Amino acid sequence: MVFKLPELSLVNKITLSMLVVVTLCVALTLIFIGLPLAHALVILVLAITLSAIVSSFVCAPIRQGLEALELGLHNFKDGEFSNNLAYQSNDQLGRLCQLYNQTAEQLRKEKQWIYQRELMLDKVLESSPQALVLVNSNNIVVFSNLSARGLLQSSTHLEGISLSQALEQAPPELKQAINSGQDGLFNMLSEQEEVQTWHLATGQFLLNNQEHKLFIFKQLTRELNRQEVAVWKKVIRIISHELNNSLGPMSSMLHSGKILTSQLDEPRLQRVFSTIEERIKHLSEFVQGYGKFAKLPQPKLAEIDWQQLVSELAEQWQFNSQLTLPVTPCFADIMQLQQLLINLLKNAHESGSAADKVSLSIEQYGQGMMISVTDEGQGMSEQVMANALVPFYSTKTSGSGLGLALCREIVEAHHGYLSLHNASNIKSNTIGLLVKVFIPFGKPSAGQFSE
Repeated sequence: MVFKLPELSLVNKITLSMLVVVTLCVALTLIFIGLPLAHALVILVLAITLSAIVSSFVCAPIRQGLEALELGLHNFKDGEFSNNLAYQSNDQLGRLCQLYNQTAEQLRKEKQWIYQRELMLDKVLESSPQALVLVNSNNIVVFSNLSARGLLQSSTHLEGISLSQALEQAPPELKQAINSGQDGLFNMLSEQEEVQTWHLATGQFLLNNQEHKLFIFKQLTRELNRQEVAVWKKVIRIISHELNNSLGPMSSMLHSGKILTSQLDEPRLQRVFSTIEERIKHLSEFVQGYGKFAKLPQPKLAEIDWQQLVSELAEQWQFNSQLTLPVTPCFADIMQLQQLLINLLKNAHESGSAADKVSLSIEQYGQGMMISVTDEGQGMSEQVMANALVPFYSTKTSGSGLGLALCREIVEAHHGYLSLHNASNIKSNTIGLLVKVFIPFGKPSAGQFSE
């Protein structure tokens, strides 16, 4: 059996060393002097006792400092940096405790800064328009923001459940995009049955020594529409510029030709001039119409009087109206909103629908107003509906193809949306078209209040 000495602390080792040294020194001295054994034992006991008292007194501050350091390092291990050491002696141990306190202060400031950054990052991620879903190696959702919960149609937090459970209420196109595991674009229908374009980006990284996968969903519908419209506007500006450069000299030459031939009695020449003048006027109106689309001004927001707006529209077009006044006032550009509804009602009347079958409905919907225009015309084929909002596209022989494109431009300038739907009516055996326009309530900025 091997005898093992108990583990001693540093202070006890110092004390024991002092006692051993003192005992040996006193014992050797007594032997050298040659005192009687009884006297020598008494002196030896007194020397050992005195040395024990002195070593205890000398080692007491060392014990306190070491205990304080041990407690402080335990706090460091637990991530606690708010406690300072009270040991203040002007020795090496005191300087070590002072260095500990300085380190704790620095770590405390860094921890507070990291905590503030984490709060800011959490706020940014939670309010981000991009939908973010983070899953671990077991496909368990560990983070999802508000946009992600809306995209996955979940009313509760997704953290702690599997990815497959989180996708139970999601649209099938979204499930397919996630299961494919590839970055790219995909389309899906929104709650308003509007085709939306999304981009999925994925990334993998280590977090707490565990593999995690991040899904980032970004809605590109508005951005793609904005870029498409920007290209069309550029084309329109170029065409308008070239036409205006030609129409000016043509009008001047026509006027000069009329003066030079005013003395001639030739009816055919007058018909030629009249035809040219008519075409120049038509082209000028054509250019002005496209210029209006290409240079649509920013909305000047003012509170909308819905009853007055419907009354003014009823003076120009026949329709059945259903108006539910909102509790919250709605701010929009009155002229642009009126132009929007005129275009929609005009299209409804030109769809082949009877005038008494055209309907206009306005009601509060969430944080805005939902405007619906319906008719009982021929509706739209899938191809026509896919291109109906594209500038220059028209199925009418005399159409400019800007009516619905201008409507969408007005709606998106108000941060709303416009969607087209075929609405079949079983009673009248017609298809018809339903146009939905959502306009948020909005708030007027400084200087935009109506007088």
